[in-house]
Amino acid sequence: MTATNAPVLHPDLTPAQRRCLEALPLTGNHLVSGPPGSGKSLLAAHRAVHLALTGRPTLLLSRSNLLRQLLRDTLQGLAVPSTPVEAATVHGWIHRRFGRDAPRTEDGWFDWTALTRRAADTFGEDATTPHLVIDEGQDLPPGFYQVARLTAASVTVFADECQRLTETNSTLTEITNALGRTTKRVEVDGNHRNTREIASLAEHFRTGGTRPAFPARSGSLPVIRHYSGSLDLSDDIATMARRQPQQRIGVIVNSLRTAADLQRRLEREGLAHEPQLYSSAAQSGRYRDLDLARPGVVLVHRASAKGLDFDTVVIADTETDAATDPTAADLRMAYYVMITRARHRLVLGWQGTRLPSQLEGLHGWAMMK
Repeated sequence: MTATNAPVLHPDLTPAQRRCLEALPLTGNHLVSGPPGSGKSLLAAHRAVHLALTGRPTLLLSRSNLLRQLLRDTLQGLAVPSTPVEAATVHGWIHRRFGRDAPRTEDGWFDWTALTRRAADTFGEDATTPHLVIDEGQDLPPGFYQVARLTAASVTVFADECQRLTETNSTLTEITNALGRTTKRVEVDGNHRNTREIASLAEHFRTGGTRPAFPARSGSLPVIRHYSGSLDLSDDIATMARRQPQQRIGVIVNSLRTAADLQRRLEREGLAHEPQLYSSAAQSGRYRDLDLARPGVVLVHRASAKGLDFDTVVIADTETDAATDPTAADLRMAYYVMITRARHRLVLGWQGTRLPSQLEGLHGWAMMK
């Protein structure tokens, strides 16, 4: 294979996605941006497979372990036998490259300045440097990209700066600057996930960037639903699961305590599929390794929802944001991300005596119940 543009190996892509892949040579650093639903995670997996066909080890990286699991499963359906491609977390790759004692700062995150110096000291010594493909790259700091530039044969980043949820994040400009002036920028448009109604509500919360094209597919209006308590909430989720036993229902919460309580209640409901709960604190087992492809309820903290999608999404505890300034960029980004996880149906749930301020003024975009 030459270092020219990669061939499109799989036909299950839209014309816009196909053009995006064809615009990416197999050499150099690249940044691909696009809105939610444009297929960036799928494209990242395709890109990783293309690069792996060069024979060089290729890593598909994400900050989130839950997203890593999704990318791993996607790669299994795409990878050509014997191609050296793997999905991993950024933490896992850093430990592999620099050791378990990789230097950290006081806040517990990696010391990117120290790692950059280490990478510079050994630059060019490793003949098997990998290609790196990063999904949800906006959630990683510029220092990471400085390290990646020195330790990878090429770096391809898929990102949307309107979905920055971590404190250590990067804008598209910061990513490009860290990877070098020759970094090529490519955009992919379209929304192949949401209905027009869900995308319209998400647009109310978007901050920055240009307005993405709305999807042509229509559906029901999102619902803002008041719950009298945790039992009412769990009963409603159980009813959804019974009515649509073959669909995936994502319950996004702002508290793992809430998630654990819902898990216990739903386990007593005798649903067709056992509910799954993801906890980033778990080291292994049922709360760490999920089957995101099977039907049923998945409970996940909003910090881990990035890159996922579900047939139905329930944002379960919006009242936890009631004291937050509804115009705050961080809050608006969080709702933009959570809302755009929904493929067909969306419920924004709240408890208490007063509608949370961030949900006020949504008449016309959502139905109150």
